[in-house]
Amino acid sequence: MSEQTETATPAESTDSTGLLDRWDALRERESFSIGAAIAFVVVFPIIFTNLPVYNGYLGLVELIYIWAIFAIGFDLLLGYTGLLSFGHAAFWGGSAYAAGLFSANVSGQPLLMVLVGVVTAIVLALILGFLSLRRGGIYFAILTLAFGQMMYFIALGPLGGITGGEDGFTGVTIEPLLGALDLETGFAGILGTLFHDISYVLFAGFFVLAVAVAVRIVRSPYGAIFQAIDENEQRVRFLGLNVWRYKLTAFVLSGAFAGVAGGLHTIHAQYVAVDSLYWITSGDIVIITVLGGIGSVFGPVAGTIAFLYVENIVSGEIAFWLLVLGTLFVTVVWLFPAGIWGIVTGVRSTIRKQLSGDDS
Repeated sequence: MSEQTETATPAESTDSTGLLDRWDALRERESFSIGAAIAFVVVFPIIFTNLPVYNGYLGLVELIYIWAIFAIGFDLLLGYTGLLSFGHAAFWGGSAYAAGLFSANVSGQPLLMVLVGVVTAIVLALILGFLSLRRGGIYFAILTLAFGQMMYFIALGPLGGITGGEDGFTGVTIEPLLGALDLETGFAGILGTLFHDISYVLFAGFFVLAVAVAVRIVRSPYGAIFQAIDENEQRVRFLGLNVWRYKLTAFVLSGAFAGVAGGLHTIHAQYVAVDSLYWITSGDIVIITVLGGIGSVFGPVAGTIAFLYVENIVSGEIAFWLLVLGTLFVTVVWLFPAGIWGIVTGVRSTIRKQLSGDDS
């Protein structure tokens, strides 16, 4: 009896390759990434709230969106431009304080608070970037850390009467969105199942917007130059481009994302902690981004989910949760240098090879 083996015919292989090529073309469209982000904010709470030991509060889902915006912006600097900053807490905390002080003294309109946070972060990024980017490598990283710590000690000491010092700023006031929509107002019926309340729509909407803006940046000529600087800065300089200007642009854009996240965090927490300026916050965003996978828009989102799940849920069940987090980080970085999102893309590539019949 002869042994029979099943092999794909040339026609079947061609059809599979054609479908894969069309899928890849679809996936490269900006509209696909935006649609994926919209689908994510609809489906994610349903899945996430059913995870083991999850205690069912939607606030953590909103917090994930806020930190994910922060991480996406940080990855524009680290993953695409190759600049490691240890001082991004300056933008997160500075924008959070600006939004809080604005709400207490001028207006508690959520959109205006976020706008104030973004403007504050951009101004800070311009100043700190101008000073820090004169040096590269480890010197740049240490300079950003030093400037971030300076802001922390200023908020803790000389400006303590305004910031609240160790107690943080507690005078945050939140008004209805657009003057009419209370953030706690829930939706009825299917809208309530999908979009929960006004607060959720606000945070999820900014998350989708952040994804859309990030995708537009990385697929623009500016994004291509950012990546070229990361790969070979000297070659970009030989092409006659002002490398320092592009680095400053990446730094300011990254700070702007942090400003959005900081303003939203003030709205979410209705409080600003002085630790928002501390170096540990800068370290957290580095861990989140590397854990999820640098050089991708959705990698930092995956890292944010993993980090905040361990920090907020596992910590309530296991006293040594920091050991769990450290073990997770080391394991992922050691076995999968491309991060959690790298695992996803690796599986996708394997499936593609199998379907296309490429065994190489």
